[in-house]
Amino acid sequence: MYKYEILNRLIENGIVAIMRRVDKDRFDGVLKALTDGGIKCVEVTADSDGAFEFIRDMASMYGDRLCIGAGTILDPETCRIAIISGAQYIVTPTLNIDVIKTANRYGKPCIPGAMTPTEILTAYENGAEMVKVFPAGSLGPSYFKEVLGPLSHIPLMATGGVTIDNISEFKKAGVKAFGIGSALIDREAVRVGDFDKIEDIARKFVEACVL
Repeated sequence: MYKYEILNRLIENGIVAIMRRVDKDRFDGVLKALTDGGIKCVEVTADSDGAFEFIRDMASMYGDRLCIGAGTILDPETCRIAIISGAQYIVTPTLNIDVIKTANRYGKPCIPGAMTPTEILTAYENGAEMVKVFPAGSLGPSYFKEVLGPLSHIPLMATGGVTIDNISEFKKAGVKAFGIGSALIDREAVRVGDFDKIEDIARKFVEACVL
């Protein structure tokens, strides 16, 4: 799949579920709950035990049904391993131009983390097809609206602090996609294996995103 097809899928589906440090014995149950709830894009963070094994298994089992990414990528070496493991897109918490270049070299979109207008533009000018703005909840929807005034040509992903209650406001501000972790994958529900709750939350996020 070409990187612009992947980018279009991310924008079309809107929500990227961030699976961070989910225990191995809960991973499959959480993933099924997310997909049953309508989630079609998932990011596995590199700081999770067995992250690249999970990505390989997901790529093998779900194929084109899921858009599978690797997150918390801090360096080009980890970026390469993630892509070889089957990651279709790369997400970073910070702006590392070498990571963007590595992802581009392998034909995969990179969504680097940034906060200021300068960082956002620098990421885009160095090959990022979309830029993750973090922490979105602390900055608020109005920040995105103001930044997108002069930078409306750059697709932005809001991550950190996006909830069912505020996602529509971020969308109205011009945000194209949302990276959602604990607000979607409830830690207590994961701990006790309440996958029905995770599926219900996922469905509510999907519905809120299209409103």
